[in-house]
Amino acid sequence: MPTTTSEYPAVTTQAGPDWLTRDLLTRHPARRIGTLGPKGTSSEEAARYLWARLPEGGPHREPLITLYDSYEAAGEALRTGQVSHVVVANAYSAVNEFYMDTRISLAAAFIMETPEYGIAKLPGSQVPAEPTVASHPAPVPLVAQLLPAPYRPRQVDLVPSTSAAAMAARELRADLALTTAPAAGRHGLEFISRTRTIVMVWSVFVPADDAVVRHPEHEEAGTC
Repeated sequence: MPTTTSEYPAVTTQAGPDWLTRDLLTRHPARRIGTLGPKGTSSEEAARYLWARLPEGGPHREPLITLYDSYEAAGEALRTGQVSHVVVANAYSAVNEFYMDTRISLAAAFIMETPEYGIAKLPGSQVPAEPTVASHPAPVPLVAQLLPAPYRPRQVDLVPSTSAAAMAARELRADLALTTAPAAGRHGLEFISRTRTIVMVWSVFVPADDAVVRHPEHEEAGTC
């Protein structure tokens, strides 16, 4: 027999026009938010955005945010109770692992424009005609969009975050970094390209508080 939508937790847009929330979001008080670090990442900005809109947070209370070396580390912190919420960018290639993990649940999704992205270098450094560019995997397509003529990338070195990309350029492990304005400023870099934002969907996960209910009709091959 088909399952009706009333058997699933409520889904609303009560948090605003750019939000989709489930009642799980309010059932789990916000103690601390985990996401990808270090400081200066778009994920940190998204966590701050979330904190400011949660009942326990708000714009006038210092955000309680822990930054991790990877989204997976943030997810493990959620599973072990070190944080109450985790924010993951939907552009992240392994976000499906979070959706499929029965120990955690999707509580909300929201649209947030990222900080400005651009190609940056250490002031005073010489950039070769074919530079190496450090970048997190997700925004790599921006390298071709933003790298100005006459430069052509020799290779793109993948790093765990936009802040890690900025650190690679600061330490001259890469000629350039595709990074955010907050990370570039934090690490003393200057942009050599135009900048742009990315309109991104962000997923918010909380610990699962109910047993997983499997519906056989949803487990047929080819369904999701």
